[in-house]
Amino acid sequence: MLTNLSIKNYALIEQLKVSFKDNLSIITGETGAGKSILLGALGLVLGKRADSSTLKDTTSKCIIEAQFSIKNYRLEPFFEENDIDFDQETIIRREILPSGKSRAFINDTPTTLQVLQLLSEKLIDIHSQYQTLQLSDVNFQFEIIDSLANNSAKIESYKRGLLVFNKLTKELKKIKEHQAVANEQYEYNLHLFEELEKANLKPDEQAILEQQLDKENNIEEIKLNLTEAQALALNEEIGIQALLSSFTSNLNKIKSYALEYKELYERSLSLKIELDDITNELENLNETIEFDPLELEKLNDRLQLIYNLQKKHAVNSISELISIKENLSIKVEAVENSATLINEKEKEIKVVAEKIDKLAFTIYNERKNAIPILIQKLETVLTNLGMENTRFKFEITHSTSYFTNGKDELSLLISANKGANFGTLKKTASGGEMSRIMLAVKAILSEYSNLPTIIFDEIDTGVSGDVSQKIADIMQQMSANMQVITITHLPQIAAKGKQHYKVYKQDLDNNIVTKLMQLNEHERVNEIAEMLSGKNFSETAIEHAKQLLN
Repeated sequence: MLTNLSIKNYALIEQLKVSFKDNLSIITGETGAGKSILLGALGLVLGKRADSSTLKDTTSKCIIEAQFSIKNYRLEPFFEENDIDFDQETIIRREILPSGKSRAFINDTPTTLQVLQLLSEKLIDIHSQYQTLQLSDVNFQFEIIDSLANNSAKIESYKRGLLVFNKLTKELKKIKEHQAVANEQYEYNLHLFEELEKANLKPDEQAILEQQLDKENNIEEIKLNLTEAQALALNEEIGIQALLSSFTSNLNKIKSYALEYKELYERSLSLKIELDDITNELENLNETIEFDPLELEKLNDRLQLIYNLQKKHAVNSISELISIKENLSIKVEAVENSATLINEKEKEIKVVAEKIDKLAFTIYNERKNAIPILIQKLETVLTNLGMENTRFKFEITHSTSYFTNGKDELSLLISANKGANFGTLKKTASGGEMSRIMLAVKAILSEYSNLPTIIFDEIDTGVSGDVSQKIADIMQQMSANMQVITITHLPQIAAKGKQHYKVYKQDLDNNIVTKLMQLNEHERVNEIAEMLSGKNFSETAIEHAKQLLN
C-alpha cells in the first residue's frame, strides 16, 4: 500500500509530505485547491510523461517520491526480472529537470517509464469519473469476468502459446512467399546449377590448365632447346661431359698430394655425377616430348569453358564459381524440398494450435461459469446503490479467431429500468449510473484481486442523499481488503474515513501554494460541517457532522 508521498517543486506545490495508512482515507478540499495536482504528481511516479511546464520553480528540479509497503504481494519475481533490488518498503522516485528531461528510480536503481508503468499496475489503481468509459471496453469487461473466473494463469499460458503460434504462422507465410519467388526462378536456377555441376570444376584446375596450355603452345621451342642442350653435353670433343671428364681426371692425378686437392676432386666428381644425371633426364624428356594437336584442342576447350562460365557469372576464379554452384544448389533444393518444409511447419502449428485451443476452451468455460456470479454480485451491489431495477446480460461466444486473451467474443447489455429493453452501456446508462456501476465493479474486484491500493477521484459525482451513504458503505467494505483513498465532495463519504486529509491553498508572500494536512477530530468535525452548509456553518451543521462521524 501507499505509505508516504513527498512532492517538491511541482505545479502549485513547493514542498509537501504526507503519510497514508490502511483502510479508508478521505481527501477533501474546495474546488481548485489542488486535489488534482496530488493525483498528477502521483501519476508521474507511476510512469506518466512530464515536461518542464510542471515545475513551480523552472530553475530547480521537481522531485516526487512515493513509498509503498509491498511485503504481502509476491512481487519479488518482478524485481528479479527487471534487475532491481527488492525491498518490502519500496521507494519510487521521479525527477523532472528544468531542461524537461526526467529520471526514474526504484529503490535507487535507475529504471525506465515502461518498468514504472508495469510496476504501478501491480501497486495502485487511480480511478477518475472519466474512467467509467472503460466499462464499454470489451477488454475491460473480460478483465472483470476473468478476475472472478481466476483465469489469470491460464490466460498467461495461452498468451505464451499464442506468441509461438503467431511466430510459426509468420515463418510458414515466409516459407510460402519464398517458395512462390523461388518457383518462378526454379528452371533458370536449375539450368545454371546443372551447367556448373556438369563442368565438374576443381579449385586449382585453372592455373594447371593454363600452364599446360603454355607448354603445348611452345613445344617446338622446348624441343629445340632440349636438343641443343643435349648436344652441348654429349659432343665427343667439346661437349660438357667430355670437358668435365678431363677436368675431373686432372684433379684425380694430384688428389693424393694434399687434402685440398682431394676435396676439389671430390667436388668435381659430384659435378660430373649431377651433369650425367641432367644429361640422362634431357635425353628422356627429349624422347617423350612431341606436339599433340588433340591435347592442345582439349586444353583450349576446357579453359574456354571455364572462361565462359566466369564471364557468365561475372567472377574471376573457379572458387567463386564453386560458391555460386553451392548457392544454386540450396535454392534448387529449397524448391524441391519446400513441400516437406511446409508440411513440417504446418505440423508444428497444428500441435501448438491444439494446445492453445484447449486452453482457450477452458478459459471460455470458466468465463461462462463466472458470468452468473458476476451478474448476481453486480445487481446486488447496485440495488444498494439505488439501481434496484438494473439488469445485466453478458453474451459470450466461443469463436474460431485467436484474440490476445482467448478465442471468445463478448457483448455486454444492460437494462437500467423495470420493463426496459436491453441495450449497450453507452446508450442505456447515464453518467451517474456509469459511476455507480464502476464502483460496483471495483468493489467486486477488490474481493478477487491482490491490488494493494485504489484511489477514487470524485467517483461520487452526480449522487447525493441515501445513495452517497451507500457508496460510503461500499468503500468502507472495500477498505477491509485493500487501502482505499477517495477524493470526495460528499460529507456522508468523508465521515466514513479512518483518516481525513484536507487540501487547501495558502498565500505566502503573494505566492499561492497548495498544502495538505491530516485533520484531527476537532478539525474534521469543522470540515464536514463546512461541507454540509458552507464556510459560515452553524451549530446545527456541527451537530450533524458529529452524528455522521459517529
